[in-house]
Amino acid sequence: MKLEQYDSVYFLGIGGIGMSAIARWFKHKGLRVAGYDRTPTPLTHELLEEGMEIHFEDKIEFIPGYISKEKTLVVFTPAIPKNHVEHAYLKDLGFTILKRSEVLGLLTKSYKTVAVAGTHGKTTTSSLIAHILKSAGVNMVGFLGGITTNYDSNLVMEGEVNDKTIVVVEADEFDRSFLRLFPEIAVVTSADADHLDIYGDHSSMLKSFRDFIKQINANGSLIIHESIESLTEGISVSKETYGMSRGQFFAGNITPTGRGGFFEFDLHGFGKKVEKIQLGVPGFHNMENAIAAMLVALKLGISETHIRQALQSFKGVKRRFEFIIKRDDLVYIDDYAHHPTEIEAFLTSLKSMYAGKKLTVIFQPHLFSRTRDFAEGFSKSLSIADEVLLMDIYPAREEPIPGVTSDMLFKNITSSVKIRCSKGDVLQKLEDLEVEVLATVGAGDIDTFVKPIKDMLKKKFEN
Repeated sequence: MKLEQYDSVYFLGIGGIGMSAIARWFKHKGLRVAGYDRTPTPLTHELLEEGMEIHFEDKIEFIPGYISKEKTLVVFTPAIPKNHVEHAYLKDLGFTILKRSEVLGLLTKSYKTVAVAGTHGKTTTSSLIAHILKSAGVNMVGFLGGITTNYDSNLVMEGEVNDKTIVVVEADEFDRSFLRLFPEIAVVTSADADHLDIYGDHSSMLKSFRDFIKQINANGSLIIHESIESLTEGISVSKETYGMSRGQFFAGNITPTGRGGFFEFDLHGFGKKVEKIQLGVPGFHNMENAIAAMLVALKLGISETHIRQALQSFKGVKRRFEFIIKRDDLVYIDDYAHHPTEIEAFLTSLKSMYAGKKLTVIFQPHLFSRTRDFAEGFSKSLSIADEVLLMDIYPAREEPIPGVTSDMLFKNITSSVKIRCSKGDVLQKLEDLEVEVLATVGAGDIDTFVKPIKDMLKKKFEN
């Protein structure tokens, strides 16, 4: 099939971060774009303002009258429920219905593609690559899994789309989506156990990562974190390894810049070094992300000067270590972390940045299955904080699992203060605490509390 045969696209789950990037692409190409999502969000509001038609009730009568099975492509996210009324109706009528990953595969197959995979770090790394390319004036399109602060979008473009265009894309392991991609350059940042509701066990997930690596073009190359180099055993692929202090490329002479959590470092590799690289985002983990992005950029022929300037001007990704309030007496950061490894890295960085200050964390677990599978890890990583407010589980695409609640985590958290809360009382319980450094953490709808929390804290600290 060819995407050129359609004049309109209808999205089921248009407000998803990956779905909305593709919706923006089709809108940019001049197609009519409409869709359904479960709830209004700031992102769906932006899509509406950009001229897309969106409704929030799963009802056939809200499907636009102009769509037809000959001229309309239907795109759906695997996150929509199996009993979705509109999906069943469009399927019965014979519409062409594709998963988001299938559409991404079709979009990228005609271009040189850089695909960034990994259970952690792929959004920031792919956003860094897109920013470097755009800053250097390279013809590019970036389909990203987060809203970049520099461009306030998850679709980043530079120049005319032609046969020289480079496409940067997140290669998502959920639902094996990344197996639709055949990249020229692939990055694999990490491969911790996750999505066990899909894979069953970690070894099955690792097999999918190996399958993804096998799909790199014959003359292409792999950039992989040194800790997971074993994924490439038995696979013939040109590769480079990287890490914080190990691998073929690594950081040296790491020096704080005077701003808490921000660093300057040298990139070592293959007997040479790039000196005094400064990052526009904080955290040790972002140095690793930056090393991977630099290696991609160097492979694509971007000059060291352009790379250096872009890394320094990169402002990060919304909900990735995002500063909401930053003052001497109060710091509030929002982060998307939803896996024990991510939470540990995030909170360890915060503890290092704000040594001696009390760290308060509000965490909303994401998915019943993930909470069950990693309960011990969640409790341990959250215990890094001095105070923990633990919300109920955000179900996302899942039905409840008997016996699986946030209490599984709560009982083993060892922080000096721990409080169970719900959406209804989290603000009140937070207001009762004396906050110094606060973090909201999670991948559910905890982001809807960011503004109310910000407003409450500002009011409280003004009094």
